[in-house]
Amino acid sequence: MKTQAFKNRRDWLRGTVAMGLSGAMSWSLATPASTGKKPPEEVLADLPGAYYRGSGKLTFLRMHVYDASLWVQSNFNPEGFEKQALALELKYARSLKGELIAERSLVEMRKHVEVSPQQAELWLAEMKRMFPDVAASDRITGLQFPGESTRFYFNGQLRGEVRDADFTRAFFSIWLSPSTSEPKLRLALLKPHLGRP
Repeated sequence: MKTQAFKNRRDWLRGTVAMGLSGAMSWSLATPASTGKKPPEEVLADLPGAYYRGSGKLTFLRMHVYDASLWVQSNFNPEGFEKQALALELKYARSLKGELIAERSLVEMRKHVEVSPQQAELWLAEMKRMFPDVAASDRITGLQFPGESTRFYFNGQLRGEVRDADFTRAFFSIWLSPSTSEPKLRLALLKPHLGRP
C-alpha cells in the first residue's frame, strides 16, 4: 500500500514537472549569448523567416527539467500571440512520461478556455497519441497556426496535428497568456532581443 501511494505521488510530481507549472519552479531568462539561434528545421519548414524571440530554463527542486524556446515571425505582437503563427520548442533534460505531459497540459488548458467533458476527452486522447515518453535531449515542438490548428513534432519528426482553434489557443496560452501560471516563463519567452523585428 505504501509503495503504491509513493508511486502515485511520484507520478503526480512528474506530471507537474512535465509542464513546468508548479509554484516551486523557477525560470532563468535567456542571456544575450543565446541570441541569433537558428530555428529547428521543422520550424523553418512550416514558418519561413521565423526567428528566435526568447527562452527559459525550467528547474524543479534544483533539477533541470527542460529549456523552452519561442520562434516567431516578423512584426510579432505578444499582446495578440493567439492570432499569429509561432513555434514553441521544449528540449527536455530528463525522462518524463508522455501520458503525464498530456494530462498536465489539459489541466492548464482548462484555465484559459471552457472545455466540455467530451472536448476534454478528445483533446486528452489526441495529446496522449502525439506526446511520446521523453528522455534527456528529446524535443517536442508545437507550431501554432492561429484559428486553425496545432502541429506537433518530436525530434523533428511530425507526430500529428489537432485541427481545432480552441485547442490551439488554449495550448499556447499555457505559456504565453497574461494569465499564465508562470509569468516569469512568459517574460523569458517574450523578451525581445536587439536586432530583431
